[in-house]
Amino acid sequence: MTLLILGLILWSLAHFYKRLMPAHRAKLGDKGKGPIAIALIIALLLMIFGYRWAEFIPVWSPPAFFTHINNLLMLIALFVFGMSATTGRLRGKMRHPQLVAVKIWAIAHLMVNGDLASIILFGGMLVWAVASVILINRSEEWVRPEAGDAKKDKLLVIITVVSFVVITVIHALLGVSPFGG
Repeated sequence: MTLLILGLILWSLAHFYKRLMPAHRAKLGDKGKGPIAIALIIALLLMIFGYRWAEFIPVWSPPAFFTHINNLLMLIALFVFGMSATTGRLRGKMRHPQLVAVKIWAIAHLMVNGDLASIILFGGMLVWAVASVILINRSEEWVRPEAGDAKKDKLLVIITVVSFVVITVIHALLGVSPFGG
């Protein structure tokens, strides 16, 4: 669990650095991107291995039907995440689509994972996403981008479904069945 918690802390600090110490970050310029990227990669590795190696400590038993809700929420999370990159009509409908997607992802995973390591990982990422939205909203004005072509939204739907299938296959290869069982 220690690696998992250290990973969450490093992930949060690396992301919050720009917001909490903007003058210091600005002094680093483009040279500061490398160390932050390295810190984020290390954080991801700590979280992945910390989660995989954590002892399974059951806290609660999710009902089986939550699996279906989780899968629906994951489709929504992928779609919302993709809204950050779309140039379609949906561009600009939401200020923080990636962070909203992380919140949906975290809640979906909290619904179907009742062990302590899952609660720490997904709960920690949920707290990070909420705090990130608050920090960003306090630190910068948002200029809503203009809506684009509706055809790009159709492409987003296709990319969402393909991404869901790929993620499902990866989960299955890791020994985790996204459909229960």
